[in-house]
Amino acid sequence: MRMANVTRLGVKELQTLLRDPIMLALIVYAFTVSIHAAATAMPETLNEAPITVVDEDRSPLSRRLVDAFQPPYFEPPTPTTLARMESRLDEGLTAFALDIPPAFQRDVLAGRQPALQLNVDATRMTQAFSGAGYIEAIVNQEVGGFVERYRAGASPAAPVALELRALYNPQLNQAWFGGVMELTARITMLAIILTGAALIREREHGTLEHLMVMPVTPLEVMLAKILSMGLVVLIAASLSLLLVVQALIGVPIAGSVPLFLAGTVLHLFAATSMGVALGTFARSMPQFALLILLVLLPLLMLSGAMTPRESMPAFIRWLMLAAPDTHFVMLSQAILFRGAGIAVVWPQFLALLVVGVALFAASLAGFRRAVGALAH
Repeated sequence: MRMANVTRLGVKELQTLLRDPIMLALIVYAFTVSIHAAATAMPETLNEAPITVVDEDRSPLSRRLVDAFQPPYFEPPTPTTLARMESRLDEGLTAFALDIPPAFQRDVLAGRQPALQLNVDATRMTQAFSGAGYIEAIVNQEVGGFVERYRAGASPAAPVALELRALYNPQLNQAWFGGVMELTARITMLAIILTGAALIREREHGTLEHLMVMPVTPLEVMLAKILSMGLVVLIAASLSLLLVVQALIGVPIAGSVPLFLAGTVLHLFAATSMGVALGTFARSMPQFALLILLVLLPLLMLSGAMTPRESMPAFIRWLMLAAPDTHFVMLSQAILFRGAGIAVVWPQFLALLVVGVALFAASLAGFRRAVGALAH
């Protein structure tokens, strides 16, 4: 193998990619708008929900309830009157309207169970579903704390108190987790698509046959595609991590970015080899697109990025250890979320290297057979 041939062929691949506006647009969209939209468009947690409060009691307990609704889950509560409450909902100015009745504190301290009225704008489906549960939990917590303070000693304290604290992402903002996981998914997707599409483009344009009569080997052709497309994805992923995930979405990175990029290089080696295998097997771009659907969906859904691996059947967990995505997601979460170093993630690095070498060998064997068939 001569690296000069690999370099020239790699430069040719990059020049071809630069002349393909569709692929360039796909790369830019996948690593910018797609990641930001998927991470922030519909977060599972409540975020800046507008709430209106009608305080008919005006007691210390009612003021405590009003003060409990704070960002990032709710906007600062807007006080209003009972007559204006319904119109604010109808005008779309608020998602929730809470009515605290007169003598609410007195009834609570007397042991009665006064009712609060919560009106919800059900047209905001996501906020309506999760927000009502948030408001119920906040009201119960604040009322319970208020009553406990005024009835100190009435009931024995619990022997053990459970205090939950999240070291990373204390507010459990889904956009923080989603931004990084979406980035890992785009790295896999673009690595497979760009490499496979480059190979199919050679076949459809008839240039693959021309390459085979030149003094280059199948190994050099395959390495050129893997290195060039991997380099493109690596640069795009680095910029996306810096400009979109960290700067735009605001995700704090706990660990070493160079260590994460080193793991990305190993993953790209495996993913681009998989793209060569799919490009060799498919005979046209439509066939390649169908294969992408069959391969990418299981990879992304069963890698642990969308669903915890612990909730999967044991057979699936063991089977997915043969996929590079599983190890890449594990090392990404460990490095970027928990600040793990190489002493912690070296098993995932080793697994990616082994899986990558196996995929590369299998892809090279298939590519050589395909080239041999063209020669005959």
